[in-house]
Parts: sequence; C-alpha cells; structure tokens
Amino acid sequence: MKIVEEKVSINELQQIASEMFGNLIKAVVDIENEILVIDAELHSDQEALLLNKGSKQENLWGINIYPSAEIDDRIEFDSMINLRPSFGNNSRSVEDDNIRNRIRDIVNSKISK
Repeated sequence: MKIVEEKVSINELQQIASEMFGNLIKAVVDIENEILVIDAELHSDQEALLLNKGSKQENLWGINIYPSAEIDDRIEFDSMINLRPSFGNNSRSVEDDNIRNRIRDIVNSKISK
C-alpha cells in the first residue's frame, strides 16, 4: 500500500493496475487530510491504514481509479466501505454530490502526467 500525499504519475498508476486488477486501482480518499491510499487488494485494508494514522471514519471514501480512462471517467464511486447509514450514505456509492466533487478534486490534484 502507498499513501499519496503529493503526486503519483499516471504511468505508475497504470503499472499498479496492470499488476493488480488489470485496468483499475482501488483507493481510499481522506477528504479532510487530502490524501489517498493506493495499491491494495481491498478498500478495507486501505481504510484501516488511514484509521491507524489518525484519519476519521466519516472522511474516508472508497473509489476505483481507471488510469487509462479520460479524466471525467477515471473515478468510480463504488466500495463496501461507503455503505454507512449512520453517516447518511445508504449504498456502496458516494451519494453526496459535494463529497463526490471533493474526491474528484483531490484525486485529480494527486495525479500527474
């Protein structure tokens, strides 16, 4: 697993994807600290890493990144860790548009060409 605090190249993401799932990378984004974790088989492992480092549960969201896709199609908001009725999210998706936009901004700011 790798915590991305600064930048990660699209080439590195494509390499990780090809070694793990072929065309996607699982990631967890901390929307408060503006970091993400990549390169793991399970979102729950990434979530646990961030929780151990002091992140708050309500700020962690699971996504899939498709590094070869165009920027508007690169992020898929789908993870079991997103299913949290106590935080108002009743599905595997990220239902709040403001949170989705925040995730997009953070992820896109961390990916360099």
